[in-house]
Amino acid sequence: MEGNSELDVPKVFENESLVVYDKPVGMPVHPSVKHQGDTLGNCFSADYPGVRFRPVNRLDRDTSGLCAAAKNPFAAAALQRGIEKIYYAVIQGSLKDSGTIDLPIARERDSIIRRVVRQDGQRAVTHYKAIAGNSRFTLLEIKLETGRTHQIRVHMASIGHPILGDDVYCHARSGYKLQGQTLHAGVLGFIHPSTGEYMEFKAPLPGYFEKLLNDLRNGGSN
Repeated sequence: MEGNSELDVPKVFENESLVVYDKPVGMPVHPSVKHQGDTLGNCFSADYPGVRFRPVNRLDRDTSGLCAAAKNPFAAAALQRGIEKIYYAVIQGSLKDSGTIDLPIARERDSIIRRVVRQDGQRAVTHYKAIAGNSRFTLLEIKLETGRTHQIRVHMASIGHPILGDDVYCHARSGYKLQGQTLHAGVLGFIHPSTGEYMEFKAPLPGYFEKLLNDLRNGGSN
């Protein structure tokens, strides 16, 4: 993979085994036809020439937050087990207390991108807890028991509470100007592959996300 030294992604942690990035919204993790040199993989290749890019957890392009990449096969295999992740999301509508969504997810027929809840899909389990909100929006803390593609986005849309700014699964206009969907990987924890020590990292919410929350707290509409 070609490196791009012009990309500057903050590092939350790094050592000889792995690096943890705080990926910005709008940056894909992997190169694709439309993204050949502006991905986290291109950033990693510039930071560590000759080292294969092995992301441990993968984020959608418009999901910000913590993404870990192993620097060797041993670390990659070890880190695949027991990763703890906490996401934060603003969803449309009022959602109280906490709950679990246990609905199977499959690829939508005739689409390579969209996923849907369908009985012939793979089991997917999402746990959520309401942190704050009003009659229009709710801030959630979300933990995943499984890791299906677009899982949080699909599950929240399936119960009538799509993620604000999601241009694939949310079609209602919010009245807010956003840089991307309001979904952020804020906490990442795992057992270090060499030391056996549990490590946990946190990433603050992006500026546009914080501005939205401040507006909601103050009763604003934009």
